[in-house]
Amino acid sequence: MTGNATGGDATGGAGPLRSICIVGGGTAGWSAAALLARVLRGSGCRITLVESSAIPTVGVGEATIPPIFDFLHNIGADEVEFIRRCQATFKLGIRFRDWLHRGHEYWHPFGSLGVTINRRPFHHFYCRTLAEGHGETLADLCPAAALAEDGKFAFPSPDGQWPGGAVAYALHFDAGLVAAFLRDHAERAGVERLDRRIVGARRGEGETIAAIAFDDGTALSADFYIDCSGFRGLLIEETLGAGFEDWRHWLPCDRAIAAPTAAQARRAPHTLATARSAGWQWCIPLQHRTGNGLVYASDFIDDADAEAELLAGLDGEPLAQPRVLRFTAGLRRRAWVGNCLAIGLAAGFLEPLESTSIHLIHTGLNRLLDLFPDRGFDPALRAAYNRDVHREYAHIRDFLLLHYAPNRREGEPFWDHMRGLALPDTLAEKIELFERTGRIAARQRELFADINWFYVMHGMGLVPAAIDPLAGAVPAAEVREVIGQLRGAMQAFRRAAPTHDAILARLLDPAETRRPAFGVGAGWAGR
Repeated sequence: MTGNATGGDATGGAGPLRSICIVGGGTAGWSAAALLARVLRGSGCRITLVESSAIPTVGVGEATIPPIFDFLHNIGADEVEFIRRCQATFKLGIRFRDWLHRGHEYWHPFGSLGVTINRRPFHHFYCRTLAEGHGETLADLCPAAALAEDGKFAFPSPDGQWPGGAVAYALHFDAGLVAAFLRDHAERAGVERLDRRIVGARRGEGETIAAIAFDDGTALSADFYIDCSGFRGLLIEETLGAGFEDWRHWLPCDRAIAAPTAAQARRAPHTLATARSAGWQWCIPLQHRTGNGLVYASDFIDDADAEAELLAGLDGEPLAQPRVLRFTAGLRRRAWVGNCLAIGLAAGFLEPLESTSIHLIHTGLNRLLDLFPDRGFDPALRAAYNRDVHREYAHIRDFLLLHYAPNRREGEPFWDHMRGLALPDTLAEKIELFERTGRIAARQRELFADINWFYVMHGMGLVPAAIDPLAGAVPAAEVREVIGQLRGAMQAFRRAAPTHDAILARLLDPAETRRPAFGVGAGWAGR
């Protein structure tokens, strides 16, 4: 017996899509369902999500970046409800510990640093003032770093102004609760959920999917398929053979082991990433617990030693048995093949150092909307999509590598290996430009903007040999006056700001009816 979502087939010719089948739930599947239900409302296109309650999903991504709020807005979700239901806390950036060398820390905060002077970005003046022997820290001049350092949080004023420039913020949350939230949201919007076990797929003419087959002998066909089946890639790889581009030679971390602990007494408004012997450990504060895990390279440490290292680095007893996740850094050679598009882990994976996993789900979906097909599935749409996916993954790959390559942890095999890597030309050229001139050549629409690259370059000990001549043309007294004003405003702001826990308590109070503005702000230039 063959069931059909619409009565059509996968190759019905040009014309609007009549049916979409999403294979797999979790954050990826239910994000796709929620967004497509929103944008296709009234179109008559039927959306069906198939998942098996007998198969657990991989809960990736407990930390996000500022564009998460764009996605919530795009699906019409209530942000306060989301925070309450998903045990969310606020995130102002990432605190990196021991990456350059043991005992060293640096911040990658969200938002801007200082103010523009003489039409030049402030990081040039920050480098100049350090070279002149002054001792300002990022927290003196960057509001996100200041608040994160103090364990505080504050929403922007009604005019959007913060001392020291714009700021952005994101969320930490329970990934399992997020999938449940999105499922409820999507089902209310008309998405049909089938709790079925898929045993395979039947190919149609050329590189297309004709139907997916269930373990009871029935099948389901649709015009368009979205593969959210995780690393397996049930449709995109097992059925259509899209191929995989392996990046382990650049990003050798291939496993993660996770274990939750009790909630922090004071929930930090940032992610903590601590370098370890063969990788790094995360600490993510949620309302109800703390997420912990170790990302590591199995070529340099075995699972037993990795678990021991994780447990030794915890602040409390684990609440559950540590679980291991295996992965390979890289991406499908083609994320869109025929009438099948891969989203989330089915499309590729890059280690979660900069919290990009969920963002890549959302940008994949946004790209689909930009290139949305009809039943003709023009090859030009697929080609444009796949080119853009590769550019995006390569951009993030380079940014992740920047956290490793300049390290000074000499005598440790993993870190020696990372320091000796032959870097991609795109990253090597960017590092050379900064070290020689202090300039950063980020492209428009890239996720990480100039200021993001600066925070990590500066944090990893890269120092430009020369200062931008236009920054050097500004009299030193004028620069010091601006810095003095910024520091004074920042000190007053830090004293007045409420604690992160106080903000959470207000949001979680059932009697609270005020809804603050949750926009991402102008500081996240790469969104």
